[in-house]
Amino acid sequence: MSLLLQVEALGLYYGDAQALDGVSLDIAAGEIVAIVGANGAGKSSLIRVIHGIEKPASGRVRFDGVDIAGWPSFRVCEAGIGHVAEGRQVFPNLSVLENLEMGAVPRRARAREKQTLDRVFSLFPRLAERRRQAAGTLSGGEQQMLAIGRCLMGQPRLIMFDEPSLGLAPTIVQEVFRIVHQLNEEGLTILLVEQNVMASLKIAHRGYVLENGRIELSGTGAELLGDDRVRQAYLGL
Repeated sequence: MSLLLQVEALGLYYGDAQALDGVSLDIAAGEIVAIVGANGAGKSSLIRVIHGIEKPASGRVRFDGVDIAGWPSFRVCEAGIGHVAEGRQVFPNLSVLENLEMGAVPRRARAREKQTLDRVFSLFPRLAERRRQAAGTLSGGEQQMLAIGRCLMGQPRLIMFDEPSLGLAPTIVQEVFRIVHQLNEEGLTILLVEQNVMASLKIAHRGYVLENGRIELSGTGAELLGDDRVRQAYLGL
């Protein structure tokens, strides 16, 4: 498989505090790659740099061979990278349908907006039922589905999920991971940043363990689940 995303020696500072220290990783087209680690490890910082929210102090981010490090977020979206942010971040006063329509802003998505909307409603029937309802009145799980659907409206080639299970009931968490796996089977490349180490590594082709802004371990999902360091530090085994 050809590499779709390559992160090379990425460094990021918040003031004098170093958030990322020489982070390198790659994702091949069609993969699910999980980034796992404790709170404060730098997982969300990595997502923010890739998506253009933060500008790195050093290193490169190559998407389909093009260095996009430092690009503004709208250009990253146009290039084909979607982002389902931590905490869902729907527009609470807009309807479900209006939220989804906001996701189709990238030029690359407009020609197929109707087909993509039909796909989203097929994937999430509850959203179709509540298309006229204000997003802020949805349950947490429904808002997460809306956030995923809005991202899909942009026709991404790669989706970055930042803590998609955060604050959700266990049954909804299972549904979220099922959907992530289904999207991958349909051809989307996935970067999954998640504190739920067991669930994320079970569906990931490969994974990286991030600690204190550095990659400390990498391997297949199965290899990392079987690694004693991972089992002791993150699984309590």
